[in-house]
Amino acid sequence: MKKVFIAATKQNDGKTTVSLGLVYNFQQIFKRVGFIKPIGQRYLEEEGLRIDEDSILVEKVCGIKCGLKDMSPIAVEKGFTEKYIAKPDKRSISRKIKESFNRVSKRKDLVIIEGTGHAGVGSVFDHSNATVAKLLGSKVILISSGGIGRPIDEIVLNKALFEREGVKLLGVIVNKVLPSKFDKINRLVRSGLERKGINVLGVLPYDPMLSRPTFGQIIEDHDFEVICGKDYLDLPISRIIVAAMEPDDAVKYIVEGSLMITPGDRKDMIKAGLSCFCADNDKRLKISGIVLTGGISPDQGLMNLLQKAQIPVLMAGEDTYDVATRLHDFTVKLRPRDKDKIEAAVKLVKDNVDLKKILKGM
Repeated sequence: MKKVFIAATKQNDGKTTVSLGLVYNFQQIFKRVGFIKPIGQRYLEEEGLRIDEDSILVEKVCGIKCGLKDMSPIAVEKGFTEKYIAKPDKRSISRKIKESFNRVSKRKDLVIIEGTGHAGVGSVFDHSNATVAKLLGSKVILISSGGIGRPIDEIVLNKALFEREGVKLLGVIVNKVLPSKFDKINRLVRSGLERKGINVLGVLPYDPMLSRPTFGQIIEDHDFEVICGKDYLDLPISRIIVAAMEPDDAVKYIVEGSLMITPGDRKDMIKAGLSCFCADNDKRLKISGIVLTGGISPDQGLMNLLQKAQIPVLMAGEDTYDVATRLHDFTVKLRPRDKDKIEAAVKLVKDNVDLKKILKGM
């Protein structure tokens, strides 16, 4: 049985995207592919259990039936770390992970193991990614985001942490490389890593669609109220604009797919947003939606205009600055319903990752 552990050099490098792409594409080679995320930090309630959302994604998209609880044996819920420090129990966590892995891997040709971040994540409760990879006897693939100097530095650092635990680095995948710089970075990062004795398994171009949230995702993670446009929550967001300036100045920054954040009493700004249409379609607005701040509702005349605009309009109780900060820090995650994004992720891995090299190295 083949297995490989997927880790990343930092948060939001695209570990879930790559893991999903690998599972799906390896299913075209092997009949029985398994998946496990031993330690999950973002979980959902599923069948009365706390299950990491990536395990749910892979199960639903790839049709893997390994048992959701075994695919996500440890959920780091609120207070988990504090309880562990007060009363450490390394053996219990290790046992749960090992037992779940044994069930997931039973009669499988290949198992993809998804980590929770860089090599050291989880050290606080004695189960860093490096420790878990060692526990499961797996080699590691590291995911890093585009660039040259910084990714190489981060990869070398993470490699050292894994090797300290006796875990071998199978290779790296460099993700989110800007298309305009792809040829240069592809050449230099391969050369730079090969000098360090590190295999490059793939270099993936940046696909902005994969990083664009929808209003539905924002609603799932925030307590905003939908005041109209519930049928348009799947509209993607390409840019976030804080419309706190004069309308004539603000419209210069509005591009197709913009989310406008503005106080609910800025009637002039809201009307300006509703007057910007796409160049190729004078009936389709450039803005894909609005978040009204301060808990202030527009008057009825403006509400009538918003209801006709065919965009979602959300209401937030916080001020504009707090809302903008929350949305700026928002992490976009793949969901089973994001069919276009999932197809893009699968194709991205298929076209840019050397699957044969991965199999040979396991």
